[in-house]
Amino acid sequence: MESNERNVLGGPLDPCGTDPLTGFYRDGCCATGPEDVGRHTICAVVTADFLEHQRSIGNDLSTPVPLWGFPGLVPGDRWCVTAANWLRAYHAGRACFVVLASTNQRALDVVPLEALRELAVDVPSDPTGL
Repeated sequence: MESNERNVLGGPLDPCGTDPLTGFYRDGCCATGPEDVGRHTICAVVTADFLEHQRSIGNDLSTPVPLWGFPGLVPGDRWCVTAANWLRAYHAGRACFVVLASTNQRALDVVPLEALRELAVDVPSDPTGL
């Protein structure tokens, strides 16, 4: 599950999620490469509103697809989503939360860091100052 890619904060790319197992390469990380033409680079914590928006634009993330080993997502799941579809949801006011440490820096080719920061849900390694 380790990746040598960088996150949007400049650090090592942290894992996004393993239950369900996410990532274009199904390695738990939002790693990307030439095969990933959709750039599944944003580690999203999906919400019901985001899932409904995705369904409305033709990207149904809620319905299981056993043939592909896809369980279907429920609110609270972490999932590597495409930068373009997250940005569409953002512009529609329906974007979901993101985990910056697990969001690939390649997402910045499509989405401004400021937009990602608006919906960041990262928890610092030392939360005593919160």
